Amino acid sequence: MAPPANDWNVTTWRSREIAQSPTWPDSEHLGRVEGELASKPPLVFAGEARRLQGHLALVSQGKSFLLQAGDCAESFNEGSADSIRDKLKVILQMAVALTYASGVPVIKVGRIAGQFAKPRSDEYEERDGVRLDSFRGHIVNDERFDAESRRPDPERLLAAYHQSVATLNLLRAFTTGGFAALSRVHAWNQEFVANSLEGKRYEVIADDIERALHFMKACGIDLHDDGALQGVDFYTSHEALILPYEQALTRRDSLTGDWYDCSAHMLWIGDRTRQLDGAHVEFLRGVSNPLGLKVGPSLKSDDLLRLVDVLNPENVPGRLTLISRLGRDRITELLPPLVEMLRDEGRNVVWTCDPMHGNTFVASGGQKTRRFDDILSEVSQFFAVHQSLGTWPGGLHVELTGDNVTECLGGGSRLLEGDLDTNYTSICDPRLNATQSLDMAFHVAEFLQGYSAANGARSL
Repeated sequence: MAPPANDWNVTTWRSREIAQSPTWPDSEHLGRVEGELASKPPLVFAGEARRLQGHLALVSQGKSFLLQAGDCAESFNEGSADSIRDKLKVILQMAVALTYASGVPVIKVGRIAGQFAKPRSDEYEERDGVRLDSFRGHIVNDERFDAESRRPDPERLLAAYHQSVATLNLLRAFTTGGFAALSRVHAWNQEFVANSLEGKRYEVIADDIERALHFMKACGIDLHDDGALQGVDFYTSHEALILPYEQALTRRDSLTGDWYDCSAHMLWIGDRTRQLDGAHVEFLRGVSNPLGLKVGPSLKSDDLLRLVDVLNPENVPGRLTLISRLGRDRITELLPPLVEMLRDEGRNVVWTCDPMHGNTFVASGGQKTRRFDDILSEVSQFFAVHQSLGTWPGGLHVELTGDNVTECLGGGSRLLEGDLDTNYTSICDPRLNATQSLDMAFHVAEFLQGYSAANGARSL
């Protein structure tokens, strides 16, 4: 159901202040690109977005768990089939570990096929007296530090669209064409992960699942006739940061008459662009996609309630996901009053935890990094808060890659600061590698088990 937005149309955001917007050097060029994008086919379809909202409604009721994962910022240089496949493998592995251990269905949403833009703390970057535009992701400019690379280029919006098309084609083929069939559970374990303790633990689960499938087949159950065993529902999401791109891909659904941003199934508003009277809130309040909202340390209870009511005025279950990113040192202080307030006000929201962004620091060698133990600590406290309040810890939101990178410290890879230079490939923020991601999934599965034991089994 669409939000009541009689005073809204796809352009009303243009009269509001636009936070985190690049300064496009040629507005006519940008306009031509917007027109070309508006003539392109949608990347996703309204019915798919409605299906995801139905799944998220179950999460809001404590009957499912949301796993939202993928790159911090996708790169135009890393769109190969192998890269996409390996990222999907990790997410499928994590979902299997979570489902197997907790018995809770897992909704899988990727930060993929559109996560090309990144907000910046500073508009400019200065090196050795040279001052240039900050790198804002490949949809805007390039990370190389020279004037031409850092100049915002509207043609990159088209490049982002075309790479998203290719990525989505592969994802749909992988998730419906047999690759994601549960009978292939062993094939998702990459060689460098399989040799780790986490990989071996995953293989035990895979063996159990394989035996269960053999048993079902022996009982006469046709496994090929069950769509849930032959593929998975997999959805896309990204931060709706570059609004000209988002507007150009917004379409009116022929079945319902509602407006959908067809660049992704789910869009979220970042902690830097959640101004109540700002352009991003104005634009997204009028589209009918499931929405996310990042909840950072500066967001007060009254402002959160106002944002919730603007973005989900009809209080529709599954419409709005709140993604807390508070940091391990402050989550126990800041999260409880927010959760308690919305609970007491009767607001239907999904609460998830982004334990990455509040726990970033610069290592002695100059690389941005995160400690696995800090990330895990924030997730653990997130579960503890919800357990104490009787609310559902609805999901996990993490930045990861399927590659064997060395960007975050500790975890299953046992990485130290001296290892960071070995394979640090992120163009923005540090990501968990495949082994660390699987390690995180096992810990979160244990948290889910502990929550169920403390609160009683939930009816699924």
